[in-house]
Amino acid sequence: MAVVNLTEARIRDLEYGSGIWRDEQVKGLMVICHATTKSYAVQGDVRRNGRHVRTVRVKIDRVDRMGLREARRKAKELMSTIQSGVDPTARPQESGITLSQALEKHLGEKPFREATEISYRYNVDHYLVRWKNKAIADLTRTDVRDFYDTLRSKSGQTTATCVLRTLRAVINTAMRLDETLVSNPVTAIRIPNPPNRQVGAIDLAAWWAETETLSPIRRDLHRAFLLTGARRTSLLTVRRDDVDLERGTMHFRHLKVGGQMLFPMGKWLTSVIKARMEEDAPLNSPWLWSSPTSASGRVEEPKEGRKDLPSPHEYRHLARTMFIAAGVPYAESALLLGQKLPGASGGYVHAEHLVEHLRPMTQALEDKVLAGRPKLLPAPQADGLDHAA
Repeated sequence: MAVVNLTEARIRDLEYGSGIWRDEQVKGLMVICHATTKSYAVQGDVRRNGRHVRTVRVKIDRVDRMGLREARRKAKELMSTIQSGVDPTARPQESGITLSQALEKHLGEKPFREATEISYRYNVDHYLVRWKNKAIADLTRTDVRDFYDTLRSKSGQTTATCVLRTLRAVINTAMRLDETLVSNPVTAIRIPNPPNRQVGAIDLAAWWAETETLSPIRRDLHRAFLLTGARRTSLLTVRRDDVDLERGTMHFRHLKVGGQMLFPMGKWLTSVIKARMEEDAPLNSPWLWSSPTSASGRVEEPKEGRKDLPSPHEYRHLARTMFIAAGVPYAESALLLGQKLPGASGGYVHAEHLVEHLRPMTQALEDKVLAGRPKLLPAPQADGLDHAA
C-alpha cells in the first residue's frame, strides 16, 4: 500500500490491478485500482471513548466520474464523521417484520370494530397466506402487481381491491415500526375507487305492496330500514332490551363512526316494533329481529335477492333523499343517519342529547313514507302511542 502525493496525472498513470494508493495530503483518502476500474475510497478507525470499535472503508466514487478535488473534499467530510465515532457504513438494524407480525401491530394500534378485524384477518389468512410469514422487506412491486392481477381475474375487482387495501394498511404500519422499509410496494398499484352507487327513485306504492308479500318479520325489517335509514349492522344487532316503547326509542350500539346512538322512532314504527316484540316473545330470543334457523339467533341477510326491493345500503340513500323531501334540515338528517357533522364544531354535537329535538324529523320522514301507502292496504295505526307529544 504505497503513499503518494496524488495528482490527476498520476491517477491516470496508475496501472489497473495495482492495488491501493494512499494520498499524502488528505488522511484516509485512497485510490483503489481494480482490474478494470479505479475508484476513490476513504478508510479510518471508528473510536468511542478512546476504544477502537472498528475500521471502516467507504467507497466515494469512480475516478472517471469524480475529480480529485471533489474526492478530497468528500474524504474530509467522511473522515470527520468517522473520527467523531460514527460509522457511516452502519445501517438501521433490520427487524425483518413479517406480514403476520405487522397485522397484529396494526390491529393493536387502535380499537377496530369486530367486523373490520375479522375482515383484516380473513384477507391475510385466506388471500395473503403465502406471504403471511414472509418479511415485508422481501416483497417487491412486481410480486404485488402479479398477485393483484391474478386475484382480480380469479375473484373479481371488488375482492382484489379489498385485499390490496388491507395489505397497504398493514405495510404502512410496518413502515412506522421498521425504518429499513422505505416504501410500500402497494403504492405501485392503481387501486380504483369503488364506483358511486346509483340508486333509482322509489315507487312507494309498489314498495308497500311488495313488502306486504314478505313474511311478517322481513316485512317489518324492510320497513324499519327505510324509516330509520340505519346501516345493516346497526339495525340487525338491535336487541329487545335496546327498544324503549314508552320513550319510542331504539338503541343502535354498532355505528360505523364509532359510539352509540339513540334513535327516536316515529309513532307508526313504534307500533310496528311493539307488535313485532309481542309476536316474537314466545321465541325467548334476546334479538329484535330473531331467527331460530340462524346460527346467531338473528336475521343475518336482510336482502331478498329481488330487484324490486332495495338493499340495506340503498335504503340509506332513499332515507337521506326523503329526509330532504320531507323538509328535514341537513344537519338533523345527517345525525339521524349516524353520521358525523363536518368541521370542528361537528365534534361538539352529540345526537344522544337531541333525541326529542330530532323526533319531529323522523316523524316527518315517516309521514312522507306513509303518504305513499296504497289505499287498498289497511290504514296504518299508531296504537295510541303519544311519545312524540
